[in-house]
Amino acid sequence: MNGFETSVAFIAVLLSLSIPIVAIIMEGFKSINKKKQEAELRKAIIESNVDPESIKLLVEEPDKKKKNDPYSTLRSALICMGIGLGALANYLLHISSSNMFFWCIIACGVGIGMLISFVIEYQLSKKNKEQLPAENEKTTV
Repeated sequence: MNGFETSVAFIAVLLSLSIPIVAIIMEGFKSINKKKQEAELRKAIIESNVDPESIKLLVEEPDKKKKNDPYSTLRSALICMGIGLGALANYLLHISSSNMFFWCIIACGVGIGMLISFVIEYQLSKKNKEQLPAENEKTTV
């Protein structure tokens, strides 16, 4: 490699390594700014003597704002398993990564993982919906 190619390779590596560092720094700034805004909001609420019901609407806990997805871990795990099975299939079939079939098999593994995740989530949510009316009937009796 000549000097130009070496410098381009060095710059590419340096820039690719700086992406997570910048992301972590920006997330830190974001969380500090959010805490400052929350403190200012609480201070303004205390100074203005707002009723407690309005305060509950204005200041919610972060857990309540986010919709909890109980199946996100299952989905991620099955997608990772699909990628692994696709990579294993590529290894057993001796397909190199420069071949287009390599990426197609990996994509099929991801698709299979997502399909299995959907089926499991559907069955579990259907089961939970059936249990909820039964629990409601027990509490009303």
